[in-house]
Amino acid sequence: MIHVVLYEPEIPPNTVNIIRLCANTGAQLHLIHPLGFKLDDARLLRAGLDYHEWADVYEHNSLNSFIGTIKPEKLYAISTRGKTLYAEADYPDDVALLFGPETRGLPSALLDELPDGDILRLPMLPDSRSLNLSNAAAIIVYEVWKQNNFQAY
Repeated sequence: MIHVVLYEPEIPPNTVNIIRLCANTGAQLHLIHPLGFKLDDARLLRAGLDYHEWADVYEHNSLNSFIGTIKPEKLYAISTRGKTLYAEADYPDDVALLFGPETRGLPSALLDELPDGDILRLPMLPDSRSLNLSNAAAIIVYEVWKQNNFQAY
């Protein structure tokens, strides 16, 4: 199972795009509180109305709660500070992909707890800040899915 984990997401349209991504790939979406919006936000519901019923979306009070409940085989954090390229990682069937808030990324304290090889990055041109959250999630979810022969979850 691919678990897309959004740590304290802030921007409703990004979450909606990721709901669509999960609906179309069979991945599960996990939202780590606090959220920067309400799940019943009109913009969120309107934009993702036709996908909500096809995606599995779960809420967790903390990252530790997610890990304790789901117990993924592997957890990768995605960060511009990562040294390992996403395409160089090996993804097992049961993997969690952790993405940080749009305006600040994952906290340094959280990244410091992970082995360097478990912090992945997407290549970008020099002086680029970051990719849009939903674009980054799509790139990596499809790499994981490809490595697992596009198996249905």
